[in-house]
Amino acid sequence: MKVRPYIPDTLPLDCIEWEVHIPQIASANRALARYDGTLIAIPDPEILLSPLLTQEAVLSSKIEGTQASLTDVLRFEANPKEQITDAIRADIQEIINYREALKVAVERLGTQPLDIQMICDLHRILLTSVRGRDREPGCIRTIQNFIGSDSYIEHAVFVPPAPADVPGALENWEGYLHSDEKDILVQLAVLKAQFELIHPFCDGNGRIGRMLVPLILFGKGLLSSPMFYISAYLERNRPTYYDHLLGISREGDWNGWIAFFLGAIEEQAEDNGHKAKAILKLYNEMKQTVPEIAKSQYSVAAIDAIFRTPIFTSSEFYQNSTIPRKTAERILTQLSEAGIVDVLAEKEGRKPAMYIFPRLIAITEEGRL
Repeated sequence: MKVRPYIPDTLPLDCIEWEVHIPQIASANRALARYDGTLIAIPDPEILLSPLLTQEAVLSSKIEGTQASLTDVLRFEANPKEQITDAIRADIQEIINYREALKVAVERLGTQPLDIQMICDLHRILLTSVRGRDREPGCIRTIQNFIGSDSYIEHAVFVPPAPADVPGALENWEGYLHSDEKDILVQLAVLKAQFELIHPFCDGNGRIGRMLVPLILFGKGLLSSPMFYISAYLERNRPTYYDHLLGISREGDWNGWIAFFLGAIEEQAEDNGHKAKAILKLYNEMKQTVPEIAKSQYSVAAIDAIFRTPIFTSSEFYQNSTIPRKTAERILTQLSEAGIVDVLAEKEGRKPAMYIFPRLIAITEEGRL
Protein backbone atom coordinates (compact mmCIF):
# COMPACT_ATOMS: atom_id res chain seq x y z
CA MET A 1 0.00 0.00 0.00
CA LYS A 2 1.42 3.36 -1.02
CA VAL A 3 1.39 5.87 1.86
CA ARG A 4 0.75 9.45 0.81
CA PRO A 5 2.69 12.25 2.53
CA TYR A 6 0.60 14.75 4.45
CA ILE A 7 -0.26 17.97 2.60
CA PRO A 8 -0.31 20.83 5.14
CA ASP A 9 -3.16 23.33 5.19
CA THR A 10 -2.32 26.85 4.09
CA LEU A 11 -2.21 29.40 6.91
CA PRO A 12 -4.18 31.32 8.08
CA LEU A 13 -6.90 28.71 8.53
CA ASP A 14 -10.51 29.40 7.58
CA CYS A 15 -11.91 26.52 9.66
CA ILE A 16 -11.40 27.95 13.17
CA GLU A 17 -14.68 28.05 15.11
CA TRP A 18 -13.90 31.25 16.97
CA GLU A 19 -17.18 31.52 18.84
CA VAL A 20 -16.80 28.01 20.25
CA HIS A 21 -13.33 28.82 21.59
CA ILE A 22 -14.14 32.22 23.16
CA PRO A 23 -14.58 30.93 26.77
CA GLN A 24 -11.31 28.97 26.65
CA ILE A 25 -9.48 31.82 24.94
CA ALA A 26 -10.54 34.17 27.74
CA SER A 27 -9.64 31.82 30.60
CA ALA A 28 -6.29 30.81 29.06
CA ASN A 29 -5.32 34.45 28.51
CA ARG A 30 -6.28 35.32 32.09
CA ALA A 31 -4.21 32.44 33.46
CA LEU A 32 -1.24 33.48 31.36
CA ALA A 33 -1.56 37.12 32.49
CA ARG A 34 -1.61 36.00 36.14
CA TYR A 35 1.51 33.94 35.54
CA ASP A 36 3.25 36.86 33.86
CA GLY A 37 2.37 39.02 36.86
CA THR A 38 4.21 36.48 39.02
CA LEU A 39 7.22 36.60 36.68
CA ILE A 40 7.33 40.39 36.89
CA ALA A 41 7.31 40.19 40.71
CA ILE A 42 10.37 37.92 40.78
CA PRO A 43 13.52 40.05 41.25
CA ASP A 44 15.82 37.89 39.12
CA PRO A 45 13.88 35.17 37.28
CA GLU A 46 16.98 33.90 35.46
CA ILE A 47 18.45 32.87 38.81
CA LEU A 48 15.34 31.85 40.72
CA LEU A 49 13.67 29.95 37.89
CA SER A 50 16.85 28.34 36.55
CA PRO A 51 15.89 24.87 37.89
CA LEU A 52 12.50 25.14 36.18
CA LEU A 53 14.25 25.73 32.86
CA THR A 54 16.31 22.58 33.37
CA GLN A 55 13.17 20.65 34.37
CA GLU A 56 11.47 21.80 31.16
CA ALA A 57 14.42 20.44 29.20
CA VAL A 58 14.17 17.17 31.16
CA LEU A 59 10.44 16.72 30.49
CA SER A 60 10.54 17.76 26.82
CA SER A 61 13.36 15.27 26.23
CA LYS A 62 11.50 12.61 28.24
CA ILE A 63 8.63 12.76 25.74
CA GLU A 64 11.20 11.63 23.15
CA GLY A 65 12.39 8.71 25.29
CA THR A 66 15.16 9.97 27.58
CA GLN A 67 15.18 8.67 31.17
CA ALA A 68 17.48 11.10 33.00
CA SER A 69 15.93 13.11 35.84
CA LEU A 70 16.50 16.68 37.00
CA THR A 71 18.68 15.36 39.82
CA ASP A 72 20.72 13.31 37.31
CA VAL A 73 21.39 16.42 35.22
CA LEU A 74 22.32 18.66 38.16
CA ARG A 75 24.55 15.99 39.74
CA PHE A 76 26.33 15.51 36.43
CA GLU A 77 26.90 19.24 36.02
CA ALA A 78 28.23 19.44 39.57
CA ASN A 79 30.60 16.53 38.93
CA PRO A 80 30.94 15.41 35.28
CA LYS A 81 33.43 12.73 36.36
CA GLU A 82 30.91 10.95 38.58
CA GLN A 83 30.33 7.38 37.39
CA ILE A 84 27.07 6.95 35.45
CA THR A 85 25.92 4.69 32.64
CA ASP A 86 26.60 5.66 29.04
CA ALA A 87 22.84 5.74 28.39
CA ILE A 88 22.19 8.25 31.18
CA ARG A 89 25.20 10.32 30.10
CA ALA A 90 23.76 10.50 26.56
CA ASP A 91 20.34 11.46 27.92
CA ILE A 92 21.87 14.19 30.06
CA GLN A 93 23.71 15.68 27.09
CA GLU A 94 20.46 15.85 25.12
CA ILE A 95 18.83 17.70 28.02
CA ILE A 96 21.75 20.11 28.38
CA ASN A 97 21.61 20.80 24.63
CA TYR A 98 17.89 21.57 24.85
CA ARG A 99 18.47 24.04 27.67
CA GLU A 100 21.40 25.62 25.83
CA ALA A 101 19.32 26.06 22.66
CA LEU A 102 16.61 27.81 24.68
CA LYS A 103 19.16 30.13 26.26
CA VAL A 104 20.67 31.02 22.88
CA ALA A 105 17.21 31.74 21.51
CA VAL A 106 16.41 34.05 24.40
CA GLU A 107 19.64 36.01 23.84
CA ARG A 108 19.01 36.38 20.11
CA LEU A 109 15.37 37.38 20.53
CA GLY A 110 16.67 40.51 22.20
CA THR A 111 17.96 41.76 18.85
CA GLN A 112 16.07 39.85 16.13
CA PRO A 113 12.69 38.19 15.54
CA LEU A 114 12.19 34.44 15.49
CA ASP A 115 12.50 32.99 12.01
CA ILE A 116 13.31 29.72 10.24
CA GLN A 117 17.04 30.47 10.16
CA MET A 118 17.11 30.92 13.94
CA ILE A 119 15.14 27.70 14.37
CA CYS A 120 17.72 25.88 12.21
CA ASP A 121 20.48 27.26 14.44
CA LEU A 122 18.65 26.03 17.55
CA HIS A 123 18.23 22.62 15.94
CA ARG A 124 21.97 22.44 15.32
CA ILE A 125 22.63 23.10 19.02
CA LEU A 126 19.99 20.55 20.03
CA LEU A 127 21.64 17.70 18.12
CA THR A 128 25.30 18.51 18.80
CA SER A 129 27.17 15.36 19.92
CA VAL A 130 23.99 13.41 20.73
CA ARG A 131 21.55 10.95 19.16
CA GLY A 132 20.61 12.41 15.78
CA ARG A 133 23.94 14.17 15.22
CA ASP A 134 24.28 12.23 11.95
CA ARG A 135 20.86 13.41 10.76
CA GLU A 136 21.76 16.80 9.30
CA PRO A 137 21.54 19.08 12.36
CA GLY A 138 20.40 22.56 11.42
CA CYS A 139 19.35 21.55 7.91
CA ILE A 140 15.86 21.35 6.47
CA ARG A 141 15.32 17.77 5.40
CA THR A 142 15.67 16.69 1.78
CA ILE A 143 14.43 13.14 2.36
CA GLN A 144 11.05 11.65 3.21
CA ASN A 145 10.72 10.86 6.91
CA PHE A 146 7.89 9.23 8.84
CA ILE A 147 6.74 8.33 12.33
CA GLY A 148 6.14 4.68 13.13
CA SER A 149 7.07 1.76 15.33
CA ASP A 150 9.40 0.16 12.77
CA SER A 151 11.48 1.08 9.73
CA TYR A 152 8.74 0.46 7.15
CA ILE A 153 6.96 3.53 5.83
CA GLU A 154 3.98 1.30 4.98
CA HIS A 155 3.42 0.88 8.75
CA ALA A 156 3.80 4.58 9.52
CA VAL A 157 1.46 6.35 11.92
CA PHE A 158 2.18 9.64 10.19
CA VAL A 159 4.02 10.59 7.00
CA PRO A 160 5.00 14.29 6.90
CA PRO A 161 5.01 16.38 3.72
CA ALA A 162 7.21 15.38 0.81
CA PRO A 163 10.64 17.09 0.86
CA ALA A 164 9.77 19.24 -2.16
CA ASP A 165 6.78 20.68 -0.27
CA VAL A 166 8.67 21.55 2.93
CA PRO A 167 10.28 24.89 1.91
CA GLY A 168 6.96 26.34 0.74
CA ALA A 169 5.18 25.11 3.86
CA LEU A 170 7.83 26.69 6.07
CA GLU A 171 7.65 29.98 4.15
CA ASN A 172 3.88 30.01 4.74
CA TRP A 173 4.44 29.12 8.42
CA GLU A 174 6.91 31.97 8.89
CA GLY A 175 4.58 34.43 7.16
CA TYR A 176 1.79 33.43 9.54
CA LEU A 177 4.16 33.71 12.53
CA HIS A 178 4.76 37.38 11.70
CA SER A 179 1.12 38.16 10.89
CA ASP A 180 -1.68 39.35 13.16
CA GLU A 181 -4.38 36.92 14.26
CA LYS A 182 -7.60 37.42 16.24
CA ASP A 183 -5.99 35.78 19.27
CA ILE A 184 -2.31 35.08 19.86
CA LEU A 185 -2.85 31.85 21.84
CA VAL A 186 -4.94 30.37 19.02
CA GLN A 187 -2.24 31.52 16.59
CA LEU A 188 0.38 29.80 18.77
CA ALA A 189 -1.69 26.60 18.83
CA VAL A 190 -1.78 26.60 15.02
CA LEU A 191 1.92 27.45 14.70
CA LYS A 192 3.04 24.71 17.06
CA ALA A 193 0.93 21.99 15.46
CA GLN A 194 1.73 23.06 11.91
CA PHE A 195 5.46 23.04 12.64
CA GLU A 196 5.33 19.51 14.02
CA LEU A 197 3.16 18.34 11.11
CA ILE A 198 5.58 19.83 8.56
CA HIS A 199 8.30 17.93 10.47
CA PRO A 200 11.03 19.95 8.74
CA PHE A 201 14.00 18.14 10.29
CA CYS A 202 15.09 14.54 10.16
CA ASP A 203 15.08 14.41 13.96
CA GLY A 204 14.23 16.66 16.93
CA ASN A 205 11.00 18.16 15.56
CA GLY A 206 8.96 17.59 18.72
CA ARG A 207 11.53 19.21 20.99
CA ILE A 208 11.89 22.22 18.72
CA GLY A 209 8.10 22.48 18.50
CA ARG A 210 7.78 22.58 22.30
CA MET A 211 10.63 25.07 22.53
CA LEU A 212 8.71 27.41 20.23
CA VAL A 213 5.94 27.89 22.82
CA PRO A 214 7.82 30.18 25.27
CA LEU A 215 9.73 31.84 22.44
CA ILE A 216 6.56 32.84 20.58
CA LEU A 217 4.77 33.89 23.79
CA PHE A 218 7.71 36.18 24.54
CA GLY A 219 8.12 37.40 20.97
CA LYS A 220 4.41 38.25 20.71
CA GLY A 221 4.49 40.14 24.01
CA LEU A 222 2.28 37.86 26.09
CA LEU A 223 5.14 37.15 28.52
CA SER A 224 7.67 39.61 29.90
CA SER A 225 10.34 36.90 29.83
CA PRO A 226 10.43 33.65 27.80
CA MET A 227 9.89 31.36 30.77
CA PHE A 228 6.88 29.17 30.15
CA TYR A 229 7.17 25.45 30.69
CA ILE A 230 4.54 23.41 28.82
CA SER A 231 6.23 20.00 28.61
CA ALA A 232 4.95 18.88 32.02
CA TYR A 233 1.36 19.05 30.73
CA LEU A 234 2.23 17.38 27.42
CA GLU A 235 4.14 14.62 29.22
CA ARG A 236 1.17 13.99 31.56
CA ASN A 237 -1.19 13.88 28.57
CA ARG A 238 1.11 12.37 25.98
CA PRO A 239 -1.40 10.01 24.25
CA THR A 240 -3.99 12.81 23.98
CA TYR A 241 -1.31 15.21 22.73
CA TYR A 242 -0.40 12.85 19.89
CA ASP A 243 -4.03 11.94 19.16
CA HIS A 244 -4.94 15.60 18.62
CA LEU A 245 -1.99 16.14 16.27
CA LEU A 246 -3.03 13.03 14.32
CA GLY A 247 -6.60 14.35 14.35
CA ILE A 248 -5.41 17.30 12.27
CA SER A 249 -3.57 15.19 9.72
CA ARG A 250 -6.29 12.54 9.42
CA GLU A 251 -9.53 14.46 9.82
CA GLY A 252 -8.57 18.14 9.63
CA ASP A 253 -9.67 18.54 13.25
CA TRP A 254 -7.93 21.81 14.01
CA ASN A 255 -10.59 22.84 16.50
CA GLY A 256 -10.04 19.76 18.65
CA TRP A 257 -6.33 20.55 18.76
CA ILE A 258 -6.92 24.24 19.54
CA ALA A 259 -9.21 23.33 22.46
CA PHE A 260 -6.61 20.89 23.80
CA PHE A 261 -3.81 23.43 23.46
CA LEU A 262 -5.75 26.24 25.13
CA GLY A 263 -6.45 23.88 28.03
CA ALA A 264 -2.75 23.05 28.21
CA ILE A 265 -1.80 26.73 28.34
CA GLU A 266 -4.35 27.48 31.06
CA GLU A 267 -3.47 24.53 33.29
CA GLN A 268 0.27 24.90 32.87
CA ALA A 269 0.13 28.65 33.45
CA GLU A 270 -1.52 27.93 36.80
CA ASP A 271 1.02 25.25 37.68
CA ASN A 272 3.96 27.39 36.57
CA GLY A 273 2.59 30.27 38.60
CA HIS A 274 2.25 28.13 41.72
CA LYS A 275 5.82 26.90 41.37
CA ALA A 276 7.21 30.37 40.68
CA LYS A 277 5.39 31.74 43.76
CA ALA A 278 6.65 28.83 45.88
CA ILE A 279 10.22 29.50 44.74
CA LEU A 280 9.86 33.24 45.44
CA LYS A 281 8.43 32.47 48.89
CA LEU A 282 11.36 30.14 49.61
CA TYR A 283 13.81 32.78 48.39
CA ASN A 284 12.31 35.43 50.67
CA GLU A 285 12.41 32.96 53.56
CA MET A 286 16.09 32.28 52.90
CA LYS A 287 16.77 36.04 52.83
CA GLN A 288 15.49 36.12 56.42
CA THR A 289 17.04 32.86 57.61
CA VAL A 290 20.51 32.73 56.07
CA PRO A 291 21.73 36.13 57.37
CA GLU A 292 20.69 35.06 60.87
CA ILE A 293 22.67 31.83 60.49
CA ALA A 294 25.73 33.15 58.66
CA LYS A 295 25.93 36.69 60.05
CA SER A 296 27.87 37.63 56.93
CA GLN A 297 27.78 40.33 54.28
CA TYR A 298 27.95 37.48 51.75
CA SER A 299 24.62 35.91 52.77
CA VAL A 300 22.75 37.05 49.65
CA ALA A 301 25.56 35.81 47.40
CA ALA A 302 25.31 32.42 49.11
CA ILE A 303 21.53 32.33 48.66
CA ASP A 304 21.78 33.21 44.96
CA ALA A 305 24.40 30.49 44.46
CA ILE A 306 22.22 27.68 45.87
CA PHE A 307 19.17 28.88 43.91
CA ARG A 308 21.15 29.03 40.66
CA THR A 309 22.58 25.52 41.12
CA PRO A 310 20.64 23.56 43.77
CA ILE A 311 23.00 20.59 43.45
CA PHE A 312 26.64 21.63 43.68
CA THR A 313 30.09 20.75 44.93
CA SER A 314 31.82 22.80 47.58
CA SER A 315 34.32 24.10 45.01
CA GLU A 316 31.46 25.07 42.67
CA PHE A 317 29.86 26.97 45.57
CA TYR A 318 33.02 28.97 46.17
CA GLN A 319 33.31 29.78 42.47
CA ASN A 320 29.66 30.63 41.77
CA SER A 321 29.16 32.72 44.89
CA THR A 322 32.46 34.63 44.47
CA ILE A 323 32.71 34.57 48.26
CA PRO A 324 36.26 34.40 49.68
CA ARG A 325 37.07 30.72 50.14
CA LYS A 326 37.44 30.64 53.93
CA THR A 327 34.20 32.57 54.40
CA ALA A 328 32.43 30.37 51.85
CA GLU A 329 33.58 27.23 53.68
CA ARG A 330 32.20 28.57 56.93
CA ILE A 331 28.85 29.58 55.40
CA LEU A 332 28.47 26.22 53.67
CA THR A 333 29.12 24.42 56.95
CA GLN A 334 26.53 26.60 58.67
CA LEU A 335 23.95 25.97 55.93
CA SER A 336 24.55 22.23 56.26
CA GLU A 337 24.29 22.24 60.06
CA ALA A 338 21.05 24.24 59.84
CA GLY A 339 19.54 21.68 57.44
CA ILE A 340 19.20 24.15 54.57
CA VAL A 341 21.51 22.05 52.38
CA ASP A 342 22.20 18.33 52.69
CA VAL A 343 25.32 16.38 51.81
CA LEU A 344 24.79 14.18 48.74
CA ALA A 345 28.33 12.83 48.60
CA GLU A 346 31.09 13.17 51.15
CA LYS A 347 34.50 14.61 50.31
CA GLU A 348 36.95 11.92 49.16
CA GLY A 349 40.59 12.81 48.71
CA ARG A 350 40.71 15.60 46.13
CA LYS A 351 37.06 15.10 45.19
CA PRO A 352 34.98 17.83 46.86
CA ALA A 353 31.79 17.14 48.77
CA MET A 354 28.49 17.43 46.87
CA TYR A 355 25.46 19.21 48.35
CA ILE A 356 21.76 19.55 47.53
CA PHE A 357 19.24 22.28 48.32
CA PRO A 358 16.34 19.82 48.81
CA ARG A 359 13.44 22.24 49.22
CA LEU A 360 14.10 23.89 45.85
CA ILE A 361 14.46 20.51 44.12
CA ALA A 362 11.17 19.38 45.69
CA ILE A 363 9.29 22.42 44.36
CA THR A 364 10.80 22.01 40.88
CA GLU A 365 10.10 18.29 40.55
CA GLU A 366 6.62 18.39 42.05
CA GLY A 367 3.82 17.34 39.75
CA ARG A 368 0.64 19.30 39.29
CA LEU A 369 -0.10 21.35 42.42
